[in-house]
Amino acid sequence: MLNIDSLPWDALHDELDRIGFAMTQPVLERDECEQLSALYDTGTFRSRIEMARHRFGEGEYKYFDHPLPDHVSALRHGLYPHLAHAANRWAERLGEPACYPETLEDFLATCHDAGQTKPTPLILRYRPGGYNALHQDLYGDVAFPFQALTVLSRKGEDFDGGESVLVEQRPRAQSRAHVISLGQGELLLFPTRHRPAAGSRGHYRATMRHGVATLTRGERLGLGVIFHDAR
Repeated sequence: MLNIDSLPWDALHDELDRIGFAMTQPVLERDECEQLSALYDTGTFRSRIEMARHRFGEGEYKYFDHPLPDHVSALRHGLYPHLAHAANRWAERLGEPACYPETLEDFLATCHDAGQTKPTPLILRYRPGGYNALHQDLYGDVAFPFQALTVLSRKGEDFDGGESVLVEQRPRAQSRAHVISLGQGELLLFPTRHRPAAGSRGHYRATMRHGVATLTRGERLGLGVIFHDAR
């Protein structure tokens, strides 16, 4: 796995501030993606969700249980400090307290004090016709403003369709959609709930939702890294 600290963070922060999300180069190698994909059938999970039963879409996903797999834990711990800087910067722009600590351990302590103790990183599987409706991943009163997604399968080889979708709801304006094709092992960094968007009178709160477009062929496995724990 690529050293998270070696990513071009200045450029990534610029992208987050400018358009609300950022993509990285491949962070996970092909064999690491295949190992993580295999965990869908062999890993230890606390919960399995069939999307259709809850009208979330078509497909299924599983939340990892403790202890998290090594690569998942490494991504969560490696990304958090960099994204915490962006989270505090965004909070200041929105007139909120800049209260996100420097380490994941300290942030998770806040989650646990609020009764949120269940791990939230998850692995998702889509097959032809599968999709994920637009949503936000909130599991309690405490939420970290960013999350990360990587695709473990190879677009154009293992599957077609299945692009990641981000929709930005702008006050008194029509929504804006971003459709993103991730390469295997690349990371998409994006808002959990909202972002500060620059307006004529300063920054305003733009609500963000995310989902997955319909898969047209094959099988797509993805890994979601969420930083706050759940009730």
